[in-house]
Amino acid sequence: MNIDFGRGSADAGPDPGFSSYTYVSDRNVRDGTYTIAKTTIGMNRNWYAVTNHTPDDVDGYMMVVNADRNPGIFYESDVQINLCPNTKYEFAAWLLNMLDYSGLKPNITFVVLDMNDIELGSYNTGDIPDQDRNWRQYGFIFQTTTSTRVKIRMINNVFNVNDAGGNDIVIDDITFRACGPDIKAGIGTSFNRVQDICEGTTTTLNLSAQTVGSGTLRYQWQKDNGGSWADIPGATNPSSYNESFTNAIPGLYNYRLTAAEPGNFDSPNCRTVSPILTVKVNSPPMVNAISNGPVCIGDAIMFDVSTDGTYEWRRPNGTLFSTEKSPVILDATASMSGSYTLTVKSLGCEVTSAINVNVIPPPIPVVDNPAPQICEGTSVQLNASGGTSYSWSPTIGLSDPNVANPIASPTVTTLYTVQVKSGTCYREAQVNVIVNKVPAADAGPDKKILSGYDVKLNGSVSGDGVRYFWTPNTDIDDKNSLTPRVSPKEDTDYILHAESTMGCVTALDTVFVKVYNGLTVPNAFSPNGDNINDAWNITAIDALDAPVVKVMNRYGTLIFESTGYEKPWDGKYRNEDVPVGVYYYIIDLKNGMKPVTGSLTLIR
Repeated sequence: MNIDFGRGSADAGPDPGFSSYTYVSDRNVRDGTYTIAKTTIGMNRNWYAVTNHTPDDVDGYMMVVNADRNPGIFYESDVQINLCPNTKYEFAAWLLNMLDYSGLKPNITFVVLDMNDIELGSYNTGDIPDQDRNWRQYGFIFQTTTSTRVKIRMINNVFNVNDAGGNDIVIDDITFRACGPDIKAGIGTSFNRVQDICEGTTTTLNLSAQTVGSGTLRYQWQKDNGGSWADIPGATNPSSYNESFTNAIPGLYNYRLTAAEPGNFDSPNCRTVSPILTVKVNSPPMVNAISNGPVCIGDAIMFDVSTDGTYEWRRPNGTLFSTEKSPVILDATASMSGSYTLTVKSLGCEVTSAINVNVIPPPIPVVDNPAPQICEGTSVQLNASGGTSYSWSPTIGLSDPNVANPIASPTVTTLYTVQVKSGTCYREAQVNVIVNKVPAADAGPDKKILSGYDVKLNGSVSGDGVRYFWTPNTDIDDKNSLTPRVSPKEDTDYILHAESTMGCVTALDTVFVKVYNGLTVPNAFSPNGDNINDAWNITAIDALDAPVVKVMNRYGTLIFESTGYEKPWDGKYRNEDVPVGVYYYIIDLKNGMKPVTGSLTLIR
């Protein structure tokens, strides 16, 4: 019997009327009140948020008690069923102290009485610990008299003299259980509670029990007949009962042993029952063994099956080679071809499946050239043989990755792998297409020199396998250098050749060297803003590396100076126009050359 306070869709259950405390239907549970609720959420800020104890009962209620400040009875109820006379019972209840801090701890006495208020047994819980949100069961043993009806009383033993916080508790699942003999039951020699057999089986199963209890007890085996238990005629021996199956039909067959004293035996509720023994008659599983065959010689033979159970894999000659679900045989040989069998034992059934495995020779891949070289922007035909189908990867740069002889046009050196198949077997080979960068030549910027001097050319080349040289091979110190010095006597085009040693195209680039016979220094200019002769332009001065040009007035004051002459003098000094008149210059040509001096007239 179980008192679980019922269940319902409302947050609070109805008043059961078995408490001397005041029932409240809201969540304001104060001293001396109680409620029937699904949860304590939203009730008291120092209470744990708990739900009812009954397993898997989301709509179930429990009794929430905020004990009175004075000791006394807070629960008394008649048990609404007849118990067995002169029988030991276990009384128990699940309790939880809701307080989440150290406070006044509930202390409860349980009392079981007959209907004449004669005490049959009592039990004191002691202080129920707080700060523990786990449900705990408390109980004791009592014995009924000839009367079969009892009532329960719960007493609060705590005197709350200082109005201390605490003494708050929830109660659920109050149970009465007859204390009969200790019965251990099982099926077969292994004493299993569940026994699997296969559909169509004809067998006899032995059900047996070991009992500890009074020597006067009577016993009876029962069978579940679809929701109700029925006595099996003549099955009164606790130590053995044989149940026969003929061409067993799938389903669950439940059995149990019951026991009681002779005086109570004819009352089913007074019998103690053993754990339920179940015979499961199962349909044989579908077993479909698979492999990765056909398999190439030297590869692994892999097996698998989706069915759960225990396994026996056997070779074509019948020898056992594995008990695993997915075994592997390494280094297959041609002699391993044949029919392999799998026996699966599952849920009392034994099913065998066979699978044929062929071990075949693998293809021998051949490629014409494993490392062809091409020039950037060109193509090469790859050639593979030895199989019936081909697959190249990566596919980038290939005309067709699924033929034996695709055209490869990679832009960079690429390692291609070809998978050569013959049936389901395959092997791989590789071709590394080496892409040579085509030559590029840059002869550098054009140059200017004064006759009789030299200048350095600034050439550069790029590409794979490149050799280079200059033409013409005159007035040049090293035609095979990228930075030779040249001293032509007249204007000359020098050509930088970049040739590929890999057979790629040759690149050419030209640099023009302008030869001046000497500087031409104007003796006058007119910086008046008419865009005619507004700057003092010195012809061929840019043929010198870093000439220093200085201009002084008649008093020797330096009014212009420049190293190099990228920006000619514009007739200004400190951003102001200088007066018209005669000025004097010195041009230091560097490199040991004699300075050029003279005068110039500034006109506006």
